[in-house]
Amino acid sequence: MAILVTGGAGYIGSVTVEDLRLGGEDVVVVDNLVYGHRSAVDESVPFYKGDIGDHALIERILDEHKVAACMHFSAYAYVGESVDDPAKYWENNVYQTIGLLGVLLDRGVRRFVFSSTCASYGEPQYVPIDENHTQSPTNPYGWSKFIIERILESYDNAYDLKFVALRYFNAAGATERLGEDHEPETHLIPLVLQAASGERDHVSIFGNDYPTPDGTAIRDYIHISDLSRAHLLALDYLKNGGASEFINLGNGDGYSVKEVIETACRVTGKEIVSQNVPRREGDPSKLVADARKAREVLGWNPGFPKLEQIIESAWRWHQSRPDGFCDE
Repeated sequence: MAILVTGGAGYIGSVTVEDLRLGGEDVVVVDNLVYGHRSAVDESVPFYKGDIGDHALIERILDEHKVAACMHFSAYAYVGESVDDPAKYWENNVYQTIGLLGVLLDRGVRRFVFSSTCASYGEPQYVPIDENHTQSPTNPYGWSKFIIERILESYDNAYDLKFVALRYFNAAGATERLGEDHEPETHLIPLVLQAASGERDHVSIFGNDYPTPDGTAIRDYIHISDLSRAHLLALDYLKNGGASEFINLGNGDGYSVKEVIETACRVTGKEIVSQNVPRREGDPSKLVADARKAREVLGWNPGFPKLEQIIESAWRWHQSRPDGFCDE
């Protein structure tokens, strides 16, 4: 039986595909390659280029492969873009996901691991954030994930769809073969490393007047390998009859933008110039996870919890692949 991975050519999806295969799973990937990279998926993996909302395509995949479960990574995830162009996010992240779920249920696939987000919490009322924290997103991206979580709840009640929704905090870092290569790039760590390597002359700090010790926003960074491993544990949990769950994934430590830049300077040995610019609309001041539930329910613990480890892995990959995947 195979695992269908949507968005499997993207940053998180491709690492998870690699780990699934190392674990002996058969994998099928569907990705429209809007942001993914074909060369991030090994040529031996069955690959379908297209949208998850294409019912005929998903039906063909299910006809050609015995699919036991779906891991769903296929979403647009730029906070600023979601504010400027919310329709794009409702269409892809919500409407097309509903279509995907409909085809899966029609074909009897009732195990679903969902790539959700801490952005569904909005501005935190307390930190660290646990799964019982009120969800009140501050941008359409967060709302799109929140809506799918509510849909999954209702589908569990009505159709016995069993799911684990993993609420990521900030994915970062790299494996030996796979790393972060977005166009455009908006994530802090790769931007900082681009500044360290001379690809850009500075890194922008979006807001220096937040209610934090140094005035810059604080985030909880999680190594991509730890994130991937949580998906495999969630899949095993569902295979073993686990009930549907919402689970945070983070290290439980928060680092400010300035701290990330300072750590990157130490790791790379380079001077990194920063420039203060206005805040981005929809950005909360501090997001740090309480990930105790991941440990208790999934038996998950981060293997690379330190910011230095995360940045070191990303820097090694960036140095080995300065032009990224370069396959499109």
